[in-house]
Amino acid sequence: MRVLFTPSGRNHFLAAITFIDSEGPSAAVAFRKKAEKTLSRLKRFPGSGTALPEFPDLPFREVAIAPCRFIYRVKQKTVWIVAVWHSARLPRKPTEKEIA
Repeated sequence: MRVLFTPSGRNHFLAAITFIDSEGPSAAVAFRKKAEKTLSRLKRFPGSGTALPEFPDLPFREVAIAPCRFIYRVKQKTVWIVAVWHSARLPRKPTEKEIA
């Protein structure tokens, strides 16, 4: 199993790091390291995240890495990170393209 970002998921992640970096560079480094460690676990345990409470009928799961929620979908042998949202924001409903 491998973990990859979709283009929009990567953009969200980089935006989160940039925002955290503006608050403090050491916090951004710590966040990135924690994200790498947590997302690496998804290689072995892709079902370990929780279903999205806002969209329980969709095939997406999430893992929390404060202050963000990493939303992902498992397709074949890949965990796709499709979005990274600040925990205070509600995620938008995924598009048909992201669901397929």
